[in-house]
Amino acid sequence: MIDIATLTIKQTAELFRKRQLSPVELTEFFFQRIETYNPRLNCFLNITPEIAKRQALQAEAEFRQSTSGSLLKGIPLAFKDLYETKDILTTAGSKIFRDFIPSEDSEVVSRVMAAGGVLLGKLNMHEIALGVTNVNPHYGTCHNPWNTERISGGSSGGCAVALAASLCLGAFGSDTGGSIRIPASLCGIVGLKPTFGRISLRGVIPLSWNLDHAGPMGRSVEDVAILLSYAAGYDQLDPVSVNWPVEDYLSEVHLGVKGLRVALASDAYFSQADSQVFAAVDTAAKTFESLGADVEITEFAGAHEAALANGLMVTSDAAAYHRERLLQRPADFGADVLQRLRSGESHSLSDYILVRRDQARLRRQFEVFFEHYDILLTPTTPVTAPPIEGQDAVSQAPLLTRFTAPFNLTGLPALSMPCGFDSRGLPVGLQIVSAPWQEIKILRAAYAYEQACNWRNRRPDL
Repeated sequence: MIDIATLTIKQTAELFRKRQLSPVELTEFFFQRIETYNPRLNCFLNITPEIAKRQALQAEAEFRQSTSGSLLKGIPLAFKDLYETKDILTTAGSKIFRDFIPSEDSEVVSRVMAAGGVLLGKLNMHEIALGVTNVNPHYGTCHNPWNTERISGGSSGGCAVALAASLCLGAFGSDTGGSIRIPASLCGIVGLKPTFGRISLRGVIPLSWNLDHAGPMGRSVEDVAILLSYAAGYDQLDPVSVNWPVEDYLSEVHLGVKGLRVALASDAYFSQADSQVFAAVDTAAKTFESLGADVEITEFAGAHEAALANGLMVTSDAAAYHRERLLQRPADFGADVLQRLRSGESHSLSDYILVRRDQARLRRQFEVFFEHYDILLTPTTPVTAPPIEGQDAVSQAPLLTRFTAPFNLTGLPALSMPCGFDSRGLPVGLQIVSAPWQEIKILRAAYAYEQACNWRNRRPDL
């Protein structure tokens, strides 16, 4: 008997082609799970059963005609609620956008739906994506399925929770300081922030025009590779999209790590992590060595400086984007988000010019580092999921973005995946980083490690 809740996208696509599972049956299964578990987890803000049923029926009809085509045909997916969806409420987790119904789909939604994806709905997030706890004062807190008294991480918390709880097969989040990788780490799933410009941002409600990244999230590395394959590519209508060739991620993901030059970040900055987190990452590095990679423990200079610069730029850009709303409707922002927006307003033009210069300088410095190494290993977050109660969202931001934010500032691709659990049974995240446009190296490394370990097969007890 098929355990539908454990299936990957690739496995599901194979079952569709063998006619051992139908898109309609699968879609109904996920809506039943959403009905059962979402009241406790609060990861879906809006579900779209009529749209999903129509798309699933269409996919089923197409499979009767031919078993070829897209790997996403009939696959139930969901989107962080800042991806604009035609005629479907898109709130950005904000009271201000509570009545916003876009007139067209974002470019990512358009590409994924054109490939046959089935839209289950829109996912909870930290308000306007400016935060990492996903404690949302307008739409409720998103709860970690490994322990519902713990935060999911954010701002793409709903995506990570829905995947960890098997309420969808794939999701798309956004990442400006770690907002894909942080919840991926805290919820034990895989999340990729690709190179800046790799995936179109057109139709994704901005937080920072200079730092936002759209990216795929899944329960396996192969699933993330599949989602990336359909979302990546040049969009001439997006001013930050880059016309760079899209590789065949899925076919190359299995090439292994033998001979890859792997750097394990171990210096004063990256060592400031919980001892169990650091031990899990160190053990992961030894696994890479056993798989044939050349692993070297090394310093990674500039990360602290990059994280600070990213933090200033995020809040400054967000304050600029929301400037009219800050003037006209400041009371409609949650307390933590308003505090950070006001901080962004307070930065001087000179401060901002200096961090833009730091951005260019550190991007080049990091790129030179990857002339000597293929990938870098770090913890994703310095701690596992903190409790919901007693946490200050403003103070949590620099803690949880400590190891992720440097790679937003510099636009480098970075992925988080599970590499163990702490003594409380909470997931630990491993971050894998590479040079610009080297997503395939990251995916190769992540897949090889995933296959060598059993972390992906552990499931939260719901």
